[in-house]
Amino acid sequence: MRALVYHGPERSSWDTVPDPVIEEATDAVVRVDATTVCGSDLHILHGQLPEVKPGTVLGHEAVGEVMEVGGEVHHVRREDQVIVSSVSACGHCRACRDSRYGQCGGGGGWILGSLVDGTQAELVRVPFADHSTTLCPADLPLDDAVLLCELLPTAYEVGVRNGHVRPGDTVVVVGAGPVGLATAVLARLYSPRRIIVVDLSGARLENAVRVGADIADSPGKMIADLSEGPGADVVVEASGDPDGFVLCTRAVRTGGHIANIGAHGSPATLHLESLWRKNVTISTGMVDTSSTPWLLELMRFGRLPVTPLVTHTFPLDRMAEAYEVFAHGTTTGAAKVVLHRR
Repeated sequence: MRALVYHGPERSSWDTVPDPVIEEATDAVVRVDATTVCGSDLHILHGQLPEVKPGTVLGHEAVGEVMEVGGEVHHVRREDQVIVSSVSACGHCRACRDSRYGQCGGGGGWILGSLVDGTQAELVRVPFADHSTTLCPADLPLDDAVLLCELLPTAYEVGVRNGHVRPGDTVVVVGAGPVGLATAVLARLYSPRRIIVVDLSGARLENAVRVGADIADSPGKMIADLSEGPGADVVVEASGDPDGFVLCTRAVRTGGHIANIGAHGSPATLHLESLWRKNVTISTGMVDTSSTPWLLELMRFGRLPVTPLVTHTFPLDRMAEAYEVFAHGTTTGAAKVVLHRR
């Protein structure tokens, strides 16, 4: 099969590699019909995740058809169309029993495309298939379904839910990349008073308006007005930039919530000297994808207007071009980039 293989920092290529096979009785092999490029993939390519070894197939999101299952797989079968979770879950450890699949202690967690070969390929071996896949309705468009692998659960679980968004809230999202835009979409479910998205990129701010932000602007005056006024009830850090986190601490109101989604590759300063008296709650977290079935039902019944989140599509064999467009999203306007099997 063909796959995108990591060869070390700043080096990857679309190579011919052996087809995956069943290695454990709980595995499934899935034909990849749609996959995506994620910011975590860029972190790997930049050498920021040294645990990822050269020779690893990248990617951790996919929708496709089950081609083969191991003897201990009971809930999916050959020819099923499935959503492959970015998080693998053994289903039996204490964390999994608490639906904290991202913290799986039984060999799961975020392993696809990092510790085992991933989804940016024609085929992928899915560990713990019973607990790491969701049946995909035949009438659900691939471009919508693939958003349920990671993007939408992350925005909901780590941003909206951890941030305790409530009716009437002012919600600020710092960073209009894919997860920031998804947060704006999902926050709307809770009837906030207004959703404000800030970013330095004009192209990304246009995307924010397209997905329904009430205000989309550069952070300068907007954050200043919030910090000098009552502040925002919920601020979601979705940029992964240390300066973005500082902006969040300035924008939040007394007693408000800061929900950090962004993956920070360098330290962020926590100004406790100005925060300690504000009764601010700061949350972090890794996605569990436990919300995927619920989000799937909302999507099926038209409650999630997610189609604008996908801005670019490519065939699988144009993986290098897809990465280039995604990596320069501040100028290309790329949000979610989806690749399809021909």
